[in-house]
Amino acid sequence: MEQQSWMTKAVQIALENVLRRHGGPFGAIVVRNGQIVGTGRNEVTATNDPTAHAEVQAIRDACRNLNTFQLTDCELYTSCEPCPMCLGAIYWARPKAVYFASTKQDAAKIGFDDQFIYEQIGFPLPDRTIPFIQIRTASDQSPFETWALSQNKVEY
Repeated sequence: MEQQSWMTKAVQIALENVLRRHGGPFGAIVVRNGQIVGTGRNEVTATNDPTAHAEVQAIRDACRNLNTFQLTDCELYTSCEPCPMCLGAIYWARPKAVYFASTKQDAAKIGFDDQFIYEQIGFPLPDRTIPFIQIRTASDQSPFETWALSQNKVEY
């Protein structure tokens, strides 16, 4: 029953966001030990930030509040199945579970169609809609080499 309540909260955030005309119809929360430790709503148009999706905002908020960059003991509740960008952020944050209400197909029906991104990922780099072109330099490996040798790095 508790999971249902958390999901209801995520959906409520999404609805409030639409009613306030603050951004898209998406909301998310991060929960740890029965407490909300992060909230997020889609703020792409409100902040002119294409990365300001609800899940990313909730992850950022939770990490700030918990003073950590990983959410291994947390759960993420989101009003809709995450897009590819949010999926990447979720895997980097490493929550123990993700729960969602609406599907990516539901989102596509109202104009939020991310299927093309999933398809683009599988294409060879030069064949993508936005070409990805590697440019090598004499020192492009030096950040990696320095990181590998560093004795005081924070692993993640």
